[in-house]
Amino acid sequence: MSDFENLSGNDKELQEFLMIEKQKAQFNAEIHEFNEICWEKCVGKPSTKLDHATETCLSNCVDRFIDTSLLITQRFAQMLQKRGGSGDL
Repeated sequence: MSDFENLSGNDKELQEFLMIEKQKAQFNAEIHEFNEICWEKCVGKPSTKLDHATETCLSNCVDRFIDTSLLITQRFAQMLQKRGGSGDL
């Protein structure tokens, strides 16, 4: 039974709105984390332009970060499924 089944129409809309806003906040936090980690890893000193090596490093860093985040998320979902969880957190 879903948490949303016992809610009125307005409560369901509010819950959905809050869930979407929470997801947006998590997404923004991840982008901030990408920026911070990859900047520290790849940019030695700021300049007016990124050289090719720095640009490649930043691109690879973000790609690996996204790959790792997706892998962890998928693994967590698999663990929940094996335990019989419905995916509701």
